[in-house]
Amino acid sequence: MTKTTLKKGLKQAFIVLGLSSLLLVVFAALGGTAGAQLINPGDVPSNVAAATGGEGSIRALILRIVDFILLFLGLLAVIMIIFGGITYVSSAGNQEKVDQAKKIIMYAIVGIIIVLISFALVNTVIRGAGQGTEVA
Repeated sequence: MTKTTLKKGLKQAFIVLGLSSLLLVVFAALGGTAGAQLINPGDVPSNVAAATGGEGSIRALILRIVDFILLFLGLLAVIMIIFGGITYVSSAGNQEKVDQAKKIIMYAIVGIIIVLISFALVNTVIRGAGQGTEVA
């Protein structure tokens, strides 16, 4: 595999993942909580929970949104692995189709690894953000 082919493939994978993420955010915004308003730091947790679908803190809301997006991207990567497998099986010895299927599977596996790392990193950072002690 040449360097330009790898760059082109990675560029295409990032474009697809970026557009998928953007589409997910747009659909979530349109179909999400219509009554949610801007959340002020002084808001009562019960009002925040009512406006955000049950989450009483900003940290929990962000964590729920990020988990949903990463779940969607992980599902998309699994679907791409299945599609690559079907393409590989149905290639009937055509080397172009075999190479295309291998690339699809490889990029989908890379996508799953990125999603898993993102999930671990985001959960660690967000869950640990409010755990510190206050300095007097």
